[in-house]
Amino acid sequence: MTFQEIQAKAVELIQNEHESVDHRLSQVCSLLKENVAHYDWVGFYFKNGDKRELKLRAFAGAPTDHIIIPFGKGICGQVAESNSNFVVPDVQGQDNYISCNINVKSEIVIPLFVHGENVGQIDIDSNTADPFTKEDETFLENINKEIAKILG
Repeated sequence: MTFQEIQAKAVELIQNEHESVDHRLSQVCSLLKENVAHYDWVGFYFKNGDKRELKLRAFAGAPTDHIIIPFGKGICGQVAESNSNFVVPDVQGQDNYISCNINVKSEIVIPLFVHGENVGQIDIDSNTADPFTKEDETFLENINKEIAKILG
């Protein structure tokens, strides 16, 4: 499946108002993990109330101990503060990296904005070195824009 086909399917899942938001987020995680070869773990983290931390809300892949991530810690925590995409071609080269799985070689984190506020992010881990392209970034930004519509 192409990114365009996956995105169309994701939009269908996201817009299904008969399911809870959490269920739809989980479905999107599974869709991405199952249909993009280099997406080995897919998750959504969201700001945890008024706390300066992120909380895992939905994921597909191996379970992680990192349910809560403080702002500034790891790639996700850095994106919570920078409001910018963060592509890590080689996680071994990152000082401020939280390892979720010894097989992970690269990561991409894209912030999710609702009404201009960074409320969360999509986090993708890959067991492949340096697989993420500008196309991945654009694709994930578009997924987040669709998710934002059901959050705001």
